[in-house]
Formats: sequence, structure tokens, C-alpha cells
Amino acid sequence: MSNLTDDKPTFFGYATAEGQQKITDELPKLIGMPMKFIAFCMRLIVTFSGFIMAFTFGAVVVIRYGFGGDLFAYEEWLLAISIVGFFAGAVLASSRNLHINADILGIVIQNPRLIWWRGFIVLLVELLVILFLFYACYISLLDDFSFPRLRSTPVLRIPFVSWRIAIMVAFGFMALFTSAYLYVHIRKGLGLPLKSDTAEEAAK
Repeated sequence: MSNLTDDKPTFFGYATAEGQQKITDELPKLIGMPMKFIAFCMRLIVTFSGFIMAFTFGAVVVIRYGFGGDLFAYEEWLLAISIVGFFAGAVLASSRNLHINADILGIVIQNPRLIWWRGFIVLLVELLVILFLFYACYISLLDDFSFPRLRSTPVLRIPFVSWRIAIMVAFGFMALFTSAYLYVHIRKGLGLPLKSDTAEEAAK
């Protein structure tokens, strides 16, 4: 491993410096472009769900205390939107490697080789945990589909399985982005050239 430091390129989530590279730019276009589209869709979902939740809660206050009424079964459809929005935000955080990591070793370790191994282990553990949660969601879906009728909300009859599928898909996307960071981290550790390095050399 000839290049164990994280000096360049700087990716989203590793620092706050300007000119950060997107992790998808380091992947083959066949993989990177769909992942960019996924991240874009997650941003739209987060924006939409945030607006809907804020608007709905405001409308509930006005209708309930201003007119003495109530929105019909808003708790049910708003729950579905909030769950989907939350996990879309989790995917977006994974795309930028911005999940909170309470790892004191990142402050204590100074040796470049140990820093690389620490990063490798953290990313690997994150990936394994996400894959386990993905599998747990899959088992939960099998249980849901084992019933003659899908369990649903009492009023609007929204199937619980609808947002459980969304959660499983979100964990799948999170695993995809974490794998991308792990891939780039390994390439940097092995001293293999990155696309951003090649672009910088071409510019010179």
C-alpha cells in the first residue's frame, strides 16, 4: 500500500473543503450515473416529504383550532410519507458519507497506515450492518406476505408492506453507496490511480 493517506481527492463527508469530489465520479459510468440519479431522486423525496409534513402540521393547527375540524386520517398517510422521507434522507447521507460516527480512534490515531486500516474497518462494519438490516427487512416482508390479507392501517387501509418495501430499498441503496466508498478507499490504500487524479494531471 503506497498511498495510505486521505489527502486527495477530498470526497463528500471526509472534510468541508471546497472542491469536494462526488464518490460517484470515481466509479465506472455504468454504475456511477445510476447512483447519481438515485441521489437526485432522494433529494427530491426529502424535499417533498419535508414540505408535506410542515404544510400538514400547519394545516392541522389551523383547521383544528381555527375551525374546530380535523384532517381525515392524516396520521396514516403522513406516517407513510415521513417514513419514506426519513429513509430517503438516510440514503442521501450515505451518498455523502455523513452518518454520525462515534469513533474516538479517528482523533487518536496519527499513523497513516493505521488511519487507512481504521477507515477500512469502519466502512466494512457499516456495510455489514446495513446488509444485515437489508436481510432483516427481507425476512419481515416474507412474514407480511405469508398472511392471506396484507395488514394495513385501520382507516385508509394503507398496507404496512408498502413502506417496509421502501425501507428495504433504502437499505439497499445505503449499502450501494457505502460499497462505493469502500471501493475508493481500497484503491487509495493500494496506490491505484483515481479518476480525479487523472483529471488533475491532464489539466496540468
